Order: sequence, then structure tokens, then C-alpha cells
Amino acid sequence: MTASLLVVAFCLLGAAMAADLAFGTKSRWSPPLPYLLAATANGFLLATGVIAMSSAKHQEVSLGRFFGVGHTLLVLDGLSGMFLVITSAVALCTSMCFVSWSRGAGRSAGRGLAGGYALLAASVPAVILAGDAFSFLFAWELLSVSFYILIVHTRRSVERVERGWLALSTAKVSGAALLLGFLILAGHSGSLTLSSWHAVGPGAARDVAWLLIVVGFAAKIGIAPFSVWMPAAYPSAPGPARAALAAVGMNVGVYGLWRFLGILGHPPELLAAGVLLAGGATALGGIAFAAVQSDLLRTIAYSSVENAGIIFTAYGVALVGAASGNDMLVAAGLLAATLQALSHALAKAGMFIAAGNLETIGASTRLDDLSGLARRLPWNAAALAASALTLAGLPPSIGFVSEWFVLEALMQQFRVQNLALRLVLAGAGAMVALTAGLAALTFARVVGFTVLSSSDRDVRDWTPDKHASQRRMPEGLFGRLGVSVLGASCLAGAALAPLVVRFIASGLDPVVRTRIVDGALLSPFVLQPVFRNFSILSPSWLWIALGSFLAATFTAVILFSRGSFLRVRKVAPWRSASLTQRSPTSYSSFAYVNPLRHVLANLLQSRRGVQEAPAIPAVFDPGEAEALGFDPSAVQPWAASATASTFVDDASVELESAHAERYHTRYSHTVSDPVESYLYRPLRTLWLFAAHQARKLQSGKLTWYIAYMLVALMALLAAVAGIH
Repeated sequence: MTASLLVVAFCLLGAAMAADLAFGTKSRWSPPLPYLLAATANGFLLATGVIAMSSAKHQEVSLGRFFGVGHTLLVLDGLSGMFLVITSAVALCTSMCFVSWSRGAGRSAGRGLAGGYALLAASVPAVILAGDAFSFLFAWELLSVSFYILIVHTRRSVERVERGWLALSTAKVSGAALLLGFLILAGHSGSLTLSSWHAVGPGAARDVAWLLIVVGFAAKIGIAPFSVWMPAAYPSAPGPARAALAAVGMNVGVYGLWRFLGILGHPPELLAAGVLLAGGATALGGIAFAAVQSDLLRTIAYSSVENAGIIFTAYGVALVGAASGNDMLVAAGLLAATLQALSHALAKAGMFIAAGNLETIGASTRLDDLSGLARRLPWNAAALAASALTLAGLPPSIGFVSEWFVLEALMQQFRVQNLALRLVLAGAGAMVALTAGLAALTFARVVGFTVLSSSDRDVRDWTPDKHASQRRMPEGLFGRLGVSVLGASCLAGAALAPLVVRFIASGLDPVVRTRIVDGALLSPFVLQPVFRNFSILSPSWLWIALGSFLAATFTAVILFSRGSFLRVRKVAPWRSASLTQRSPTSYSSFAYVNPLRHVLANLLQSRRGVQEAPAIPAVFDPGEAEALGFDPSAVQPWAASATASTFVDDASVELESAHAERYHTRYSHTVSDPVESYLYRPLRTLWLFAAHQARKLQSGKLTWYIAYMLVALMALLAAVAGIH
């Protein structure tokens, strides 16, 4: 049954790629066709995952020597079934949104985009189902190629192509690390089958393989210092393709970490400590840079870095439990990490799709320009608000439940005997707690500027781009259904948290026993962090309590105000207590996080500059003052302060103000990633120097070629000897 469903799903995805190559976007019906095929295929994959989890059996499908290298094997168990359900469900919603998005003229011209998306939708389950090293690495490389296709599809600028190469380069580093780790394990086990590697005994070779495998998957999910490609690459992808990259493709790396914990078992304690520190630092750095961005897409992209860090930190808790032989700590860490991965997939897909739809109708993605979103795109606004609530980790969303589990798992350091690991757990817990606070600030700003606010320029006054007259609204029937399911799942996941925990417990059975993970259920509606008598939480009752309090408060306000609360009042806007202030009446996104930019100046590498410009006219209108009942002669021109905030680029801000001397003062503020500044730029300089020196090998001297061949031969012999 499951084999038949898989064959149908992969055939449909192949047909989607063929349809894109054959028809492209020439006719009216051809653009949505590949996405309809992909949606149907993901439906079959979702059914396959559900059947695998319900049967609770380890199933293997042998394809013989399909690739000509070793024995090709597909494995379907609880873990692969769970990740098939998560990735296929999100991909199904994304495909539906792609159907509505692709119907507008100019949105996906030419070939390649739908084919790249179908390739990603096929390579993700291929990695999850792979049971041998060669098919795993083959599917992994296909996934990297699909990332590159989706990022550089339009090729409208050299910068976009460079971002695609950056993502592809990181993927090659990831693939190289996995290849080396697989070679070590295959050499010591004598088999390319993944399940046979558990027989590799303790020793230096196994520890090195552990390190290489963790590095390979960490590079895919965006752990520092491999996170620089995500903020650059995600915004470059068109429309819902961003959701496919961040919410579907990223979970393959999470699956790999889970799978090899079950295969290799006991990890080195030093590796567990490194994972905790790297995860905490990545989460804190990602949310710090997300908080100060002016563009919605870059804010969401940096949030992916933050969530990857939180998932990796919770995985570090599981590694600590495995290193110390504590299965309950393993269960607590994996349960928290899986909940975080699930909430991130739902919320990130919803936010990226909502932002892509807004971009499609011709609006800017700058936060200061997004006021009135709810009046123009109500379905998107609701999904964006629910997704932002989830990424902020606030109730009553599934993100609140997942972050609670992560913090509770990190608080179990007193159960570990190793003092160094206890200290590392405490430090990682402090970084994740600070990250949670900054996330609330970041996404409160996003919701405030995109959904709830109304500024001087209404959304109906936006100037659309040249294609806007040809485009339909992106919220078609399929798009509304897809984005609604994603947004509703972010909230319903918290109300149904006990069922979600049971679902995850069944999926984690190949790594840690289901009955241990089920220890998180103190009662049908009350959760605990696996360990008893520590703390409890009931998201289901929280939903009921919050809803009841909200309804009671609203009813009381209406009754006591006799309905006046709902009346619309029109008053003059407050302009910094001065009529001379001719600025927008709304609070700018730059001003909202300016204190944070100063507090975290060392992390953000903030730099400020001031430049005086020629004199400008007076910034007040005496006639306006007289109309409002003030004496024009009492109005002073020196009362003006900051009047506008404009992000010149992704990391620069300009503020304009006028003083008594009527000078135009420009303030610039830049932030930069320390990983890029202190690691990649020096490496780039060193690499270019080495490339320049390597040109001497082209001189044609025989001695240089012989020396090069000798060094290469010695390196190859050393590698072969190390494997055996």
C-alpha cells in the first residue's frame, strides 16, 4: 500500500517537472498545472506518512542496485513517517498557495520555477526515505540544486545570482561533511546501509564521524557560522518558494540529526557541549538581527536563523542525555526540539506566503509602508498575525508550547553529573530565555506595523508597479485555503497540544521509546517536561481561560460604556506636542528598536554617522496652527525633531531633522554580521590570495605538476588508510 502511494507521488512530481519544461507559462492554464500536480503528490505523501505512523512497523523497500552503487533501500518507520507528515502537510498548503499566486500575469514568467519546486518536493521525501548512503547523498544533492534554482530563477541581477551561489556553496560544504562522515562509518562497518552503522564501536573514528555529520546537517538548517546564506537567499526566492525553502527544505536537516542520533547513539560529551553553545549563540544572534531589520522579508529570514538555533539547542539537550545515559533527558530534548520544528514550519510558511502575496500586488515590503494590510488582504493578515504570535512564542499559539518545553528541558541541568555540561546547559538556557524576550519585541513590531496600524498613507493609496493592472489579487480560492490552514494550525496546535505530543511520541519511537515521551502527558489535558513533579502546563485550558476572560472583559466594557466604546472618535493627531512637527503621525519601525540597536551595539557592530546638508525651508505652516486655535506668532521653528526614517539599504538608516539654524542633518546607522566580518571576509581574502598564487601552476613547469601529483597521491593514500 505505502509503496504504491510513493510510486504515484513521485510520478506526479515527475509529471510536474515535465509540464513546466514542456509548457512553461505560455498559456493561461499552464502556470498552475505543475503546482496542482505537486499538491496532489504531497497529498499522497501525507497519506503515506499517516499510514506509516499508524502501523508502527519498520518497513523496507528494496530497489536492488537501482543506482548501480551498493544496495538501494527505502526505509519507512515512525520517524520517517512523522517527518513525511510534517513536510508534506506544509508543502501541500504551499502548493495550493502557489496555484493562486501563479495565475497572475508576470508572476512566474518562463520555465524553471515550477520545475525547481517539484524537484524540491521530490528530493525532501527521497532524503527522508533513504536507507543507504548513496541514495541519501544523491537526494541531498538534488535538494541543493533545487534550492539554487528557486533562489536564482529570475536572474534579474548579479546580486541574486551571487546569493544563489552562496546558498549552493554552503550546501556543498554540508554535502562534503556528510560524505566524509559516511565514508568513515561505511569503512568501519563494511556496508553502505545506514542501519548497519550502529555496529561501529566507540573510538576516534566514530567521534569524528559524529562531528562531521552534525556539522553537515547544521550547515543545512543554518547554524552559525553557516547561517549567512539564509538572510540573503530567502528574500531572493519568488513568492511562496520562500516558504518551501524555509519550512520544508530546512526540516530535512532536522530529520538527519534525529535519524543519526538513533543510529550512532552515545555522542562525545564535547560535541554535546558544542551543540548547546552553537545553538544558543545562533538563536540570540538571529533574533537580534531580525529585530533591527527594516524589511519584512529579511526579518522573517533572520527569524529562521533564530528558530534553527532554538531547535539545535534542544537537540543539544538530547545529546547530553544520550552522553550521560539518561533516556528521559533524551526524550525531553527531542520532544521540545520537534515541537519547535513543527511550530516553525507552520508559522514560517504562513509568514513568507503572506509577505509574498503583499509583494505581488505591488506594495513595498518595508515595515514602514505596510500599514492597512488587514483592509486589503484580510486572509493574509490573519495568517500573518497568527504566525507572528507563534514565532514570538506567545500564548495561545503552538510556539508558546514549544518554547516552554525547550526552556523546561534546559532547566534539567541538575540531573547531569558532569559539572561542565551543567554549566553549558545553564548558559544555553540563559541565551534562549533572552532570545524569547527579543522575539516577542520583534514580532510585536511586525504585527503592529503590518496588521494593526494605519499611517498617513493608506494601503489603498499605494502605487502599484507596472504589472499591477494585469494581476489578480493573490488570495484566490486555493491560496486562501492554504494560508488559512497554516494560520489556523498555529493556534489549533496549542489547543490540541496533548494530541500533538502523542503524535510526536509515536514518531520518535525509533530514537527513544514512545512510553518515555508519553511521560509528558500528566493527564489528558495537562503537560509536563517528561519529568514528574517539576512543572506543568495546560495549553488547552489556557485557550478556554484566555477566551473566557477576553469575552467577559469585552462584554463588561460595552455594558459600562453604554456602547460608546465602539463609536469612532476623530481628533487631531499628537505630533510630539508641537504644531511645527510636520512628520508622519505613526511611530517608525526604526525608532521602535533604536534602544535595542544601542544596547546590542557590540553584537550588531552598530556604527553611526552625522552629515550636515544645505539649509531647508521652514517645516511648519502658520496657517495650520491658526486653524487649530493657536497663535501663529507663538509657533517656533526650532521645535522640530526627527521627521522621517528611511532605510537606504538593508543595513542603513537615515533620519532627517531641522534645527534653529535650519540645517538639514542626516544620521546614518549601520549594522553588520560579525560572522561575516571576522570569518568570511578574511577567508575570502585568503582564498583569493591562494588562487592568485595557484596561477603559477599554469606556468608549464614539469616540476610543479609532479609535486602537485605527489601531494595529491599522498593525501589520497592517507584518506584510504584512515577509512580502513
